[in-house]
Amino acid sequence: MGSETKISKSAQPPSIGRLRPTRVMVVDDSLTVRTALTRLIADQPDLEIVGKKSSAELALQALKKTPADVVLLDLEMPGMGGLKALPDILATQNNVQVLVVSTLAEEGAEPTLKALSMGAADTMPKPRSGGFDTEYRETLLAKIRILGRKSNAVAAALEGAQITRPKKVRQDKVPQLLAIGASTGGIHALCSLLQALPKEFHLPILVTQHLPESFMTVFARQIETASSRKAFIAADDMRIERNNIYIAPGHGHLNVIAAAGGFKCNISNESMPSGCTPSVDPMLASASSATDGHAIGVILSGMGRDGSLGAAELVENGGAIFAQDQESSAVWGMPRAVAERGLASALLPPIELADRVMSSLGASPWK
Repeated sequence: MGSETKISKSAQPPSIGRLRPTRVMVVDDSLTVRTALTRLIADQPDLEIVGKKSSAELALQALKKTPADVVLLDLEMPGMGGLKALPDILATQNNVQVLVVSTLAEEGAEPTLKALSMGAADTMPKPRSGGFDTEYRETLLAKIRILGRKSNAVAAALEGAQITRPKKVRQDKVPQLLAIGASTGGIHALCSLLQALPKEFHLPILVTQHLPESFMTVFARQIETASSRKAFIAADDMRIERNNIYIAPGHGHLNVIAAAGGFKCNISNESMPSGCTPSVDPMLASASSATDGHAIGVILSGMGRDGSLGAAELVENGGAIFAQDQESSAVWGMPRAVAERGLASALLPPIELADRVMSSLGASPWK
């Protein structure tokens, strides 16, 4: 999500097992934009345009008759508008994915993050005049293909075929903090998880979400609202306190260091194998080291493998890793990576992950 997440040719799904093209609907009040986006997509054999609509109202009517796998949705439109229509679009069918394509994805973080928290899977800005170039086209097509995988039952079955049952971990270390990593589709999952954590959960929470730096202030406010806890953008030497949330800044990685009587934040900028900034790997690895394995890591929806290296260190040190399940993930890349390596001791939807976190503390979330 954002410029921090690499999209490579490997992101394109294999043709094996794909029974039909990914169905795409373009929803934008600008005829110029609808035409340009359609032209970028129409010549792809694995993608099919099933609708070009000028309003959210027309899109909702069309989706009742013509299902789509991926909806390209503008937020600013006359009438209902994309943001208000988003829940209804998501409710039209199972597994429909929404890619917000809007000027607000670049200029206004708040509406964009609101859309992501409501269930939009990913965003990208509309290009300025003359900006529908090769780079934009490749990014757009890669995002559509990634999101389209979820709707293809055969491809999804192939992706999950080699995943073994969740690893049974003997967790005899009492957790001292919770570290959560997420990327594409992860904001909605993160908000759901945090809303489900009861007030009895007092451990500090660390969050690494792939987002540009310009979005972080609004993201922190969003997290405060969802969690009913104070949320801070992490900075060097910031004390990590119970009942608070610490968010990796967009320009660096959030690390945990041991300090007198507790822990502090440390921000680093080294390149990571995932290519992501911020990256989940150093957060989990440093949490493992600073707590001597007395930590829980949660991996939510996101493409790629970021978090799997740090998760391995945490599990090796006696900590626990929980991951979002395939069915509830917008993109089952990061959770799949830890599942493939046998690191996850639970694969569950976000609300049930909150229950699992609580049970690992010996507490019941309903108390």
